[in-house]
Amino acid sequence: MSAEKRTYGLIGYPVKHSFSPVMHNAAFKYLKEHKEIDYDAEYRLFEVKPQDLNIFLNSLQKQNIYGLNVTVPFKEKVLDFVKFDSESFYARQIKAVNTIVNRGGVWIGFNTDIPGFLQHLKENIELTDKKVAVLGAGGAGKAVVYAIASSKAKEVFIYDTDKDKAEGIVSMIQSLFVDVDVRFVDTIEKLDILSKDILINATPVGMKETDPCLIKEEMLHKNLLVYDVIYNPLETKLLKLAKKVGAKTCSGLGMLLHQGKRSFEIWTGKKAPQEVMWEALSSQILTR
Repeated sequence: MSAEKRTYGLIGYPVKHSFSPVMHNAAFKYLKEHKEIDYDAEYRLFEVKPQDLNIFLNSLQKQNIYGLNVTVPFKEKVLDFVKFDSESFYARQIKAVNTIVNRGGVWIGFNTDIPGFLQHLKENIELTDKKVAVLGAGGAGKAVVYAIASSKAKEVFIYDTDKDKAEGIVSMIQSLFVDVDVRFVDTIEKLDILSKDILINATPVGMKETDPCLIKEEMLHKNLLVYDVIYNPLETKLLKLAKKVGAKTCSGLGMLLHQGKRSFEIWTGKKAPQEVMWEALSSQILTR
């Protein structure tokens, strides 16, 4: 690749809601000012329609793109484009990628969602022996369920409208973590949230103002931790409802920070300036 300005970014559809550019561009600026990198770098949003994915991926070198984050609906669709190396443990295990980097002309895939989510969740609750309900069996759902199972949760119930995807996660977890009771349920009611310690929304439902709340108030209880991987809006209808019943709540902003930090380090080989990245995210929230 040429020595001109390096481009990084987020590929997905849609991506306009993302706070990632302000976080990563602040980090790149900090490293350049402190002479930890000797090149200019910019993080951009790439909104790519699903039918145009292959065309976009095949044009990365021409666009001088060195690394990307990957979001809905491409976390599994980029698998055919990337290779795995010794650092790609999580991506290889769950077959979902959210970070790619060009190393010597080869695109390597990683999953930083798992350690990023896990770090943030563990800051809020101990996972051992917990009972968990999860909405969503896409790329984010896979990462969430894997993270929970690897932390010795007692049981995980999963709901998704796509039965095959959900059952695929169940099969994967059963093969990797034999002590965890993991099940697919075919209705939200069967998640039995009243008996759970944690409820996680790993679907995109809640990003739009017109989106419904998938959970009814009577399904929640005050001893629950409700975690929504969505961070924009910072407080979804689900989190508002959870606060109403007195439950503890978490948005996905902490997950965004921690997974983003790991992606940044994969791209640059440098320690990410976490405080700088958090300040950039916080300023983004305050301006909304």
